[in-house]
Amino acid sequence: MDLSKYRPNVGVVLFHPDGRVWLGKRAGTPPPWCWQFPQGGVDEGEDLEAAALRELAEETGAVRVTRLGRTDGWISYDFPPEARGSKIAQGWKGQKQVWFAYRFDGEEGEFDLSGDGHPEFEAWRWGHLAEAPGLIVPFKRPAYEAVARAFESFAARPSA
Repeated sequence: MDLSKYRPNVGVVLFHPDGRVWLGKRAGTPPPWCWQFPQGGVDEGEDLEAAALRELAEETGAVRVTRLGRTDGWISYDFPPEARGSKIAQGWKGQKQVWFAYRFDGEEGEFDLSGDGHPEFEAWRWGHLAEAPGLIVPFKRPAYEAVARAFESFAARPSA
């Protein structure tokens, strides 16, 4: 697949020490598909892990983390037709992402969703990795399923 038409992006799955994951409710996005992981664009020449840590700090305030892993290669998705003219799309066909898994080593009071005046999220909660693909907008679901498979060894299992 030719990924040259896909915007470089990183995503972060932030794990609680007990194996649950951080889920953010996108600001201004109505349910049901309003929860996602932190993610964002990679600046020209920026190291992928540096971008992931920057996005995590900007969107959640979390900085005390330990790297658990990262995905191999790019995971991509296409923008839906209605999003192709948006500010994010800017002529891109979709996004290609490298995902990083981190353990959160801080205190929950450190989370800050203000985003320097441009918040990405309006609320957050701990959840289970396995539920994340069902909470994201449908066009991103295959990417979230791939991420969940890649990081399942770090995850807590939902209670029955």
